[in-house]
Amino acid sequence: MAIKTEKEAPPTQPRRIHRFRERIRRNRLLNTVWRLGVFAVGSAVLLGGLIMMVTPGPGILGIVVGLAILATEFAWAQRALHRARAAADRAKEKALDPRARRRNLILGTLTAVLATATLTAYLAVYGLVVPWNIDDPTFWT
Repeated sequence: MAIKTEKEAPPTQPRRIHRFRERIRRNRLLNTVWRLGVFAVGSAVLLGGLIMMVTPGPGILGIVVGLAILATEFAWAQRALHRARAAADRAKEKALDPRARRRNLILGTLTAVLATATLTAYLAVYGLVVPWNIDDPTFWT
């Protein structure tokens, strides 16, 4: 038998983590320390994600996880996370567009052909010699 209204639904018991968080919220000092801890951890993960945007690593994942941690306590982070999710959904739809996929496939293929032709021409002229060890660069002059 399906439940038709919310009044018929059995009351849910608060989970242990919710009871724990409510106990912390009642104490002003503990609540401030908790929020500072969440801010420190979330900011560190977010900063790591920003650093990974210019260094090797999953930068976008770090940013999203950092915002998700911050969003557990801060409304501004919830709004930022919502905007990031909306932007990710728009990018996904744009990437799955058949015309864009076909264009990207053509551009990728042309780039690979151009790189292969350049490498082949270099090997035909100089052989297996790295550019900084070429003794007679007459080809360039």
